[in-house]
Amino acid sequence: MLKNYLKIAVRYLLKNKLYSIINIFGLAVGIASFVLIMLYVNHEKSYDTFEGSENVYRTYMDYLEGDTYVPGDAMTYNSSGPALKEMFPEVVDYVRFYYFEKLTFKVGEKILEQPFGSLADPSYFEIFDYPLLKGDSKKVLAEPNSIVLSKSFAQKLFGNENPLRKTVSVFEDGKETQLTVTGVMEDVPETAHYRNSFLISFETEKTLTDFGPTAHELNWNMNNYYTYLKLAPNTNIDVLRQKIIDSDIEKNETERHNIEPIEDIHLYSDKPYEVTANGSILRIKFLTAIAFIILVLSWLNYVNLSTTKSMERAKEAGIRKVAGAKRSQLIVQSLMESILLNFFAMTIAISLVFGSLPLYNSITGNELDLDWEALLKFAPYFIFILGGIILAGLYPAFLLSRYSPAKALKGKVKASTEGIGLRKGLIVTQFFATIVLLTGTFIITKQINFLDNQPIGADVGQVMALHGTVVSSKSDSLVNNDFRVLKEQLEGFPFIEKTAIAQTYPGDSFDNLSSSRGIGLPDGRSDKTNVFYTYHAQPDYFDLMDIEFLAGGTFVRNSGFEGNQIVVNETFLKTMGISSPEELLNKTVSFWGNNEWKVVGIIKDYYHFGLKSPILPMIIRYQDNMSNLLIKLDKSAMSIAGLESALDQVENKWREVFPKSTFDYTFLDEKFEAQYEQDKAFGKAFQIFTILSILIASLGLFGLTAYTVVLRKKEIGIRKVNGATITQVLTLLNKDFAKLLGLAFLIAIPCSLYVMNQWLEGFTYRTNFSWWIFALAGTTALLITFLTVSWQSFKAAIANPVESLKDE
Repeated sequence: MLKNYLKIAVRYLLKNKLYSIINIFGLAVGIASFVLIMLYVNHEKSYDTFEGSENVYRTYMDYLEGDTYVPGDAMTYNSSGPALKEMFPEVVDYVRFYYFEKLTFKVGEKILEQPFGSLADPSYFEIFDYPLLKGDSKKVLAEPNSIVLSKSFAQKLFGNENPLRKTVSVFEDGKETQLTVTGVMEDVPETAHYRNSFLISFETEKTLTDFGPTAHELNWNMNNYYTYLKLAPNTNIDVLRQKIIDSDIEKNETERHNIEPIEDIHLYSDKPYEVTANGSILRIKFLTAIAFIILVLSWLNYVNLSTTKSMERAKEAGIRKVAGAKRSQLIVQSLMESILLNFFAMTIAISLVFGSLPLYNSITGNELDLDWEALLKFAPYFIFILGGIILAGLYPAFLLSRYSPAKALKGKVKASTEGIGLRKGLIVTQFFATIVLLTGTFIITKQINFLDNQPIGADVGQVMALHGTVVSSKSDSLVNNDFRVLKEQLEGFPFIEKTAIAQTYPGDSFDNLSSSRGIGLPDGRSDKTNVFYTYHAQPDYFDLMDIEFLAGGTFVRNSGFEGNQIVVNETFLKTMGISSPEELLNKTVSFWGNNEWKVVGIIKDYYHFGLKSPILPMIIRYQDNMSNLLIKLDKSAMSIAGLESALDQVENKWREVFPKSTFDYTFLDEKFEAQYEQDKAFGKAFQIFTILSILIASLGLFGLTAYTVVLRKKEIGIRKVNGATITQVLTLLNKDFAKLLGLAFLIAIPCSLYVMNQWLEGFTYRTNFSWWIFALAGTTALLITFLTVSWQSFKAAIANPVESLKDE
């Protein structure tokens, strides 16, 4: 019997090729889109999940702003972990990290830079369940001057040799430290918000970093450390959090400690000094909603098209019933066709997924793969898809099985009006989803364009930052002098307009900023609650970056007070309650225990971190040491051939001055735009899946149009006999869908406003909701509807009315 059902199902699908192709294509695209989106969603939700991760929490700082504490930054003090463990029995252990964005390593004559590493406590391997391939987990970080390498970094340094007990030199701020390799660990998974490629024992801090003789002791002065806590199982987190908040362990009423689950950091945390750029739970919610919308729309289309075809199969059902077929057998036969059709769709969908994964990965910036691990995580979704397939096949199956055989064989089966309300509701739902997705696409595109085109208050175009580590035994003063020589020689190149030196630049991360609380003014006013951010630069910096001064000017060399010169921004004035720049110019302010910082200039605000973050109160200090050597290129150097030649000449000059060093460079405009990479990737994905949603919705509209034409076939024939034109017939059939579209449009506008406003809240500076966005979304939906409906309507309008009336 089953073989017979299958044979009939195959025969029917082959006979109705257009119907089969449209259904299979719609379902395949819907399932493939769902799988691709949920692959990304599952990947984002899998961050920091390892054995015991449910008991690992990060502690961070809340800061007092006005009368309210708000999340401050992700870093804490070196005393935070020890103090919390001592005070609260729920804290089983802690690990502290001091983060290095990159360090320079030397083995023999091999010199290379390695990003992403940390000083770490010996408890690292007790808290983070990442495999240690070589060494004793309890000892590898116990002694000073010990280092654990990741598997891939060990390969880069030592090739296939056993690295244990070998010595490497590491350079920090020009100072060389000898380290012994005590272990090799597996590469930290990509799905970790904190990915270390090397770990240096925490005790090495005393010789590796230069914070001063007392800075390495436990203190509440420098919050430069990431602290993670391992809590006892079954700890009441809410109770512990409140106890930590109330403890005031740092004895400072303007700040307090707080905790957050490590599993939540990637999607829910966006604090200053995050170790890496995190994801966004809002983007995940948006993409998840799109995934389910696309999948459900594909099922609704199948229902609509199957319902349409059931009218044509009424006589077949009648003959089967007369021949003795039971209603249950007709239902099984219809379900068999549905399952077979969905099987073909699923097969094609999987092929589409594998074929489009490279392109999809390039858009999302991930390396997603449909491996066994991913398939296991997909098990609940496959059950959902299977259930949807069965439910989508049941409605047309029951509809076909209930036709009266007598009426069916006499050709008197009329299209049932019982399901018209349901089908109209479904098409309104499709219109609603289409308009919301179109509106979202237009708003996202408008916001991305706003970010790209908004002036930032500085000129990052054609500016590159040179940075590298000099491996030299020279003193700092001699190395700094070499930098000045390099700067002067580069200024002689015809393709270089200007040069300057600064610790950071627009688009750089928080890592190269320092922070301060407690600013004092000469008149006795002070601010102890707000965080002020500082970095150092040299006099040419403001001219090169084209940052405008409101009062005063840049630093003055050989002034007798150059080490104490500072420049502040507009937001600094607003934060301190100063009404005009001249009020502060040439006055002294106090912070960091120094009350002789002289304000020589006030600059207009610029967007150091882009338009996603508010402008911060900023202090730029004059300092003569070397960080990033900034070069502004002449436009003639920006052609491909000219640029390559310019870069070669710059690198050659660098290596001539610093023969033993690493060399690297960054274009500032690329670094600045990189802040929006995830938003742009989200925008591209949103656009692609919106187009696919519209395509699937159009197929559903095609199905309902076909059903309507069948329902009104004789009405159209009578109207044509009575003189109705093709235009009048087209108007007749289109106006009903136009009404449904209008209803969907009215519902979609407030929903779109609410949903997209939620997304825009992630940006401090954002575009507005222009009326034309909604008009364009509605017009686009109307055009799609008109084209889809008119295809079927035109066929009905030009049909010979005799064919539709001769049955009566």
